[in-house]
Amino acid sequence: MSTLLSFPRRLKPCLAAAFALSCWFSLSAQAAESIKVGLVAALSGQSAKSGEALTRGLTIAIDEVNAQGGVLGRPLQLVRRDDESNPSKGLLAARELIQREKVAVLFGGLDTPVSLAIVPLANQMKMPFMGIWAAGTPITRNGAADNYVFRVSAVDELVDEALVNYAQKNFATQKPGMILINNPWGESNEHGFRKALEARGVPVAGVERIEGSDLDVVPQLSRLKQAGADTLLLVANVAPSAQVVKSLDRMGWDVPVVSHWGPAGGRFGELAGPNAGRVHFIQTYTFSQEGDAKGEAIFAALQKRYPEIKSLADVTPAVGIANAYDALHLTAQAIAAAGSTEGPAIRDGYYGIERYEGLIKTYEKPFSAEQHDALGVDDYVFTRFEGDEIVPIPH
Repeated sequence: MSTLLSFPRRLKPCLAAAFALSCWFSLSAQAAESIKVGLVAALSGQSAKSGEALTRGLTIAIDEVNAQGGVLGRPLQLVRRDDESNPSKGLLAARELIQREKVAVLFGGLDTPVSLAIVPLANQMKMPFMGIWAAGTPITRNGAADNYVFRVSAVDELVDEALVNYAQKNFATQKPGMILINNPWGESNEHGFRKALEARGVPVAGVERIEGSDLDVVPQLSRLKQAGADTLLLVANVAPSAQVVKSLDRMGWDVPVVSHWGPAGGRFGELAGPNAGRVHFIQTYTFSQEGDAKGEAIFAALQKRYPEIKSLADVTPAVGIANAYDALHLTAQAIAAAGSTEGPAIRDGYYGIERYEGLIKTYEKPFSAEQHDALGVDDYVFTRFEGDEIVPIPH
């Protein structure tokens, strides 16, 4: 005998109604089950500020998508894991998000070595992996016949071309020296710099390596100075970049410094000291651009969701917010086009995107089977620090 039949007759209609209502709520919950998207990034340590920027960019975009009804009638939900800038931990975090959390798309992260560790897993698991910071050229150009890795961010080979152009135009560079972080990101940029310089017939004064833990880089800088370097091409994250500036101050060497975007990733203005502004570095976006209505609207949304944001200095690094914001909206289009949360369908959905008016630019057919990077050399701007704020350098 059923449970319902065992109750007094006068209660049966109420119980039947309650049972029906319970079923309705259950079905509604199933219909609105969220689509999870994962983020693997440095959420602690020296790069935590950058990890928070990626989180904020994704979150503001998710809020907008969900306010419009979500994707496929389902809300998006962000699930984060901290990679601590460690490739092994990043790989474990990615595996957990894919296998346990069942994310539909994986976003990441800050460090090229971490992203390169995740790339083979993403391709093997047929998991769309959207890069929103790390710029190492091999992340998307990874040689896989079945490539699931996309990016809305800088690409080292293109950045290096832009840095050399900038140095020659603004500082009449004739013999630059490279000072590079000693990891795969530095190696990626050495290759790009050499290619750009060789194409112009420009000699290299020298190549010096630095470690993230270095507290003094005077020896490396002294060798570059002795070799006749007239400009420094810098590739490193916040702490070692700050040590370059402080070591230059100790040497009294007033040499131009043209940098990848590493200084934007944290408290560079504070760590480098009063001469932080001598470093000119590349970005994909800054909220300081005048007449940017979309940027103003997103800045207002950031202030509303994160009351601690009082001024433009509080959204540093803007590049992380902008890359993540645009990448999430492009991903929502890809899932919608796929009509599915299966990896192969979403990948094809990226290829099917026609147009998106983003924060960084208007994207026209940003992805194809041959092109997995949405940003090109014309999408970069040059900036420097004024106090704690990143400001664009006038053309």
